Amino acid sequence: MVSELVVDVQPKEITIAVLEDKKLVELQQEAQDESFAVGNIYLGKVKKLMPALNASFVDVGHKKDAFLHYLDLGVEFNSIVDFQKTVVEKKKVTQVQKVKLKPIIEKDGLISEKLKPGQEILVQIAKEAISTKGPRLTAEISFAGRFMVLIPFIERVSVSQKIKSREERARLRQLVQSIKPKNFGVIIRTNAEGKKVAELDGELKTLLKRWEETSEKLVKAKPASLIYEETGRTVALLRDIFSPSFEQIHINDKNVYNQIAEYVELIAPERKNIVKLYNGALPILDNFGVTKQIKSLFGTTVTFKNGAYLIIEHTEALHVIDVNSGNRNKSSLGQEDNAYEVNVAAAEEIARQLRLRDMGGIIVVDFIDMHSGEHRNKLLAKMQELMSADRAKHNILPLSKFGLMQITRQRVRPEMEVTTSEVCPTCFGKGKIKSSILFTDTLERKIDYLSNHLKVKKFSLHIHPYVAAYVEQGLISLKLKWKRKYGIGMKIVPNQKLGFLQYFFYDKEGNEIDLKEEIEMK
Repeated sequence: MVSELVVDVQPKEITIAVLEDKKLVELQQEAQDESFAVGNIYLGKVKKLMPALNASFVDVGHKKDAFLHYLDLGVEFNSIVDFQKTVVEKKKVTQVQKVKLKPIIEKDGLISEKLKPGQEILVQIAKEAISTKGPRLTAEISFAGRFMVLIPFIERVSVSQKIKSREERARLRQLVQSIKPKNFGVIIRTNAEGKKVAELDGELKTLLKRWEETSEKLVKAKPASLIYEETGRTVALLRDIFSPSFEQIHINDKNVYNQIAEYVELIAPERKNIVKLYNGALPILDNFGVTKQIKSLFGTTVTFKNGAYLIIEHTEALHVIDVNSGNRNKSSLGQEDNAYEVNVAAAEEIARQLRLRDMGGIIVVDFIDMHSGEHRNKLLAKMQELMSADRAKHNILPLSKFGLMQITRQRVRPEMEVTTSEVCPTCFGKGKIKSSILFTDTLERKIDYLSNHLKVKKFSLHIHPYVAAYVEQGLISLKLKWKRKYGIGMKIVPNQKLGFLQYFFYDKEGNEIDLKEEIEMK
């Protein structure tokens, strides 16, 4: 399997697409000004206690107060509070190695015994704000790397359960025990399997430096302020999924390219050449076939094989997926075998959709009814196999007597929702259509305004591919006529994201040109 990463950096958002054998399997979209991301550390202020929930609401600067449960305080909470108090009083950071650890907190304690309104505490975002809910917090501070996770104020080394070899687990535990500083805990991740001491020691030093920088900021920090910002979404995603199967990483922005190139060179110097800066004329997602896949995969109806299709519905409580055989009347298989074949193909697409949309919570799948116990067991085993590559924690139950499969899947970020329907670009939902033959006149009027009023002589025009073909057709095309008439340098960029009558102008630096003033003048 060949994996590729495509990163589209735009002024307002970053889109990250993971392709496996050219098929889209993961998609992340993040606003450029995104805050309160998973992993960010804040100096929070307790707003109020909720004894009935054994939890509290904490102000971290978000419009909604964040939620902190007693069980998320972490066993080392007493040590962190004592450390924070010492730093504030002395205005100086004490090394964790010299701190005497406090007793761990009880599992069945009460939130009112540990927190009080107005108290300042160090917290980390565990789940981003979703829908009407604020962020979910943890007071167990940690710093994630590719091979390990560092946790201050605890003496514990644990190894990922996904490392099956008993000898390798013992080797890694002994190795990390020998290099980690006192009063620091470490969780050894699956990627550490087979790694040498130099690689692990190098990452450990990097994570320790992050803690030192965080604790130094604590000296002058004010309540509800950011103390530590997690690595950018692009690098964080790459950190979790990077593997030898990656052949290419394509980025269309110089700064992000430098960040990723630096990171890849750090973790895998021999693979640094896989990072490529994209400079093509087409939008990067169009060039790698991502836009078409997004439009076909994020609708309510998703087709997958020989006319079979899924219906995916979202509710506040759960997600429902209905499997339909579609137009398969010509199949030579019997009803039972035909149902099994469709269900197996559906399982492949469902596993992909869960990962692609980052669906979380409870998912109920209504497979086509099968009477054979063997087929039902095989389908469960197939689903478990297909989801084994999913990094999110999940649990799959056997088919119920009604043919329903229940799946729970962890979600720490808002679910990916991409709107695949559009307001009609001709009538804008009003039901009245302007003659589309006048569209080129509209474009020329905009070009006239850019050239003669805004004095912009070099720009690019993004339009639908069909319109672009019309504008550029012929020996003396409309594009050539406009360039001669207005004395401009213009590049036509076909963009699959746009409707037939949508358009955008960009200057030579890639910034969108605002034409509202021209509209107001009219």
